[in-house]
Amino acid sequence: MRDNYISVSQLNSYIKGIFDAEVMLQNISVFGEVSSYSISGGNAYFNLKDEFGMLSCVLFGANRYEAPNVGDMVLVSGSMNYYAKGGKLSFNAYSIVPYGKGLLYEKFLKLKAELENRGYFDVDRKKPIPQKVKRIGVVSSETGAVIRDIIDVTHRRNDSIDIVLYPVKVQGLGAEREIATGIDFFSNYDNVDVVIVARGGGSMEDLEPFNTEIVANAVYNCKKPLVSAVGHETDFTIIDFVSDLRAPTPSAAAELVAWDKSLEVENIYSSIRFMQSIVESNINDCFKNILSCMNRIGVCVLNNITVAESQINSKIMALDKVNTLLVSKESIINNLITKIEAYNPSKILNMGYSKVIKNGKVIKTISDIKSGDDINISMVDGVVSAIVK
Repeated sequence: MRDNYISVSQLNSYIKGIFDAEVMLQNISVFGEVSSYSISGGNAYFNLKDEFGMLSCVLFGANRYEAPNVGDMVLVSGSMNYYAKGGKLSFNAYSIVPYGKGLLYEKFLKLKAELENRGYFDVDRKKPIPQKVKRIGVVSSETGAVIRDIIDVTHRRNDSIDIVLYPVKVQGLGAEREIATGIDFFSNYDNVDVVIVARGGGSMEDLEPFNTEIVANAVYNCKKPLVSAVGHETDFTIIDFVSDLRAPTPSAAAELVAWDKSLEVENIYSSIRFMQSIVESNINDCFKNILSCMNRIGVCVLNNITVAESQINSKIMALDKVNTLLVSKESIINNLITKIEAYNPSKILNMGYSKVIKNGKVIKTISDIKSGDDINISMVDGVVSAIVK
């Protein structure tokens, strides 16, 4: 009886072989609604359903993908697999994306590859952003927070920068043509230095206008430096790759484009302080030089005064010697005067003596005269003429 039966493992292996051999069940894409989702050991286990059926799925390496919510419509790619050991049929997925996003993403990748082959993304063709922007052209919606954020951030950094808005639809039918027209307008408008194309975050469907060839061509042909600021930091669109600079948000675009006036003012004040310090340093150096010259002059004057004082003292000492000499000579003179006075005839005459003169000669002895001679007798108060008897 046993010969008519097969084992469980044999049956499961047979079933697995059927599924593995069926090409139609390999590398297929399935869409449906997520009815359950859990992660264990890095793998995701979830069910897809529609109104008529349910499919058990396994996603290995689930951390590579954003986890969907229950009720989301998703697009799953993979192959049917029969687990022989457990006797379970499941869909082994290798990718999972939101249903709408999956189709758009494929379209996005296709256009991205085409434009990259044309050289739209080449770094050497990208234009530098001017350092001192005076006027910014913005292609965005005239309503909403985006343009307000750009204005606020720009004027906070530099209130002298002008902003010109070209209002466009940023999503919906015809949005891509309006965006491309706005870019073309600023490309030929001489009164702007840089262009910002901006919108807020949204789904991939919302960002679809920025993933179109017409907008990519407008960005590529733009004569002005162009900054893309579309979506959130994690969002990437075709315009991001073609633009000269990609900003993660519209506010960040304003930060990147608007030069900080306060830094410029601070640089000016810093230059003024630097020049002031140089002038003060030069003044201090001049003052030190003047003090040094004054000190040298003072030393020179003091030296001259010292030399002159020494010379004067030397002269004074010489004068003292002269004075001493004069005093000595005066003493000698006084002695001589005393002697002279002692021999002064007038003084002698005052003592009662007289001087006898004969024929102009002083008579010293009796033998010098004889009777009858005329003589003159000089006294203290006059002369007497007499005849010798």
